[in-house]
Amino acid sequence: MRLFNRPLFFIVLILAVAAVYWSWTRYAGESRRVESYTREITPRGNLADFEQTTITIFNAAAPSVVYIFTENAVSGFFGAREVRQGAGSGFLWDREGHVVTNYHVIEGARRIQVRLDSGEAIDATFVGGAPDYDLAVVRLRRIPASIQPIPVGSSVNLQVGQTVLAIGNPFGLSRTLTTGVISALDRRLPTATGREVIGAIQTDAAINPGNSGGPLIDSSGRLIGVNTAIISGSGSSAGIGFAVPVDVVNKVVPQLIAKGKFPRPGIGIMVLDEETTASLGVVGIVIERVAPGSEAERAGLEGIDYRRRVLGDVIIAVNGVSTASMEDFVRTLQTLEIGRTVRLKVQRGDQVREVDVTLMDIS
Repeated sequence: MRLFNRPLFFIVLILAVAAVYWSWTRYAGESRRVESYTREITPRGNLADFEQTTITIFNAAAPSVVYIFTENAVSGFFGAREVRQGAGSGFLWDREGHVVTNYHVIEGARRIQVRLDSGEAIDATFVGGAPDYDLAVVRLRRIPASIQPIPVGSSVNLQVGQTVLAIGNPFGLSRTLTTGVISALDRRLPTATGREVIGAIQTDAAINPGNSGGPLIDSSGRLIGVNTAIISGSGSSAGIGFAVPVDVVNKVVPQLIAKGKFPRPGIGIMVLDEETTASLGVVGIVIERVAPGSEAERAGLEGIDYRRRVLGDVIIAVNGVSTASMEDFVRTLQTLEIGRTVRLKVQRGDQVREVDVTLMDIS
């Protein structure tokens, strides 16, 4: 049996204790050095009034803002079907579970999910859409008792320079707040259908991909617009964002909930594109074709006779106002109700006449 080597043991023990002591003193020294460079915290005063206001508005409005996820079936290579995911923002419209968002956010979606402020994700069904206004409504399949609809304001008395707040989910980052001012009013906002939203709000509050469909809020915490587009070469916010005004939203959304669509005033014509019209040296709207059974047909309007290569009617004024493009024509019709009669000034060849046409729903 090997005997215990007492001297060696004590030597090892002493070395171990010395190593521990050296390490501790070195650590303590470094800690004291770090502590000597640590700055004392300077007490701050109360938050400024405008900060308190912003915080209060956000805390009140954020529970009404939702995150929308979509799944779309798209065609891939060799005809294969692929699933593409999308995302956007929206807000709770009422206690029946209706959610408002942009039409382009949910267009073509085969599945829609809405994540509430609580973090709960609920499937939703498509209720209706108005592509001309880039607005859509979906409804929660299950309605929690705690949902909080957003307060609705008015856009008729907005002023350039007033403070606005945008809440949404840009780049997948939920509950994001940006602030700014109203930069301009009465802008024209083109939509995918070729029509324009009249009276759009321009703001410098940062609006990025994913903000689409989220609310634009005033300093009273009321909805004044639906964020929908930006002008940017990079696709990120460049300080020029647009929102559909709430007065338009409050006109369109109830129709979508009740009927699934928004009436689209028209007279039942197809028109020649502006480039071709300009190449012909014509100023006005060249009617290419008249829909059978339409109000335009009843009024005796005619389109192009391609067999004889003869132009039909060219609309040059509506209700006494000159109309040089389809944009002018549509803008006028959007201010009128279906069933109302409009007076068109039309030219056919060298003859100019006035024709009364009743507006119809072409949606």
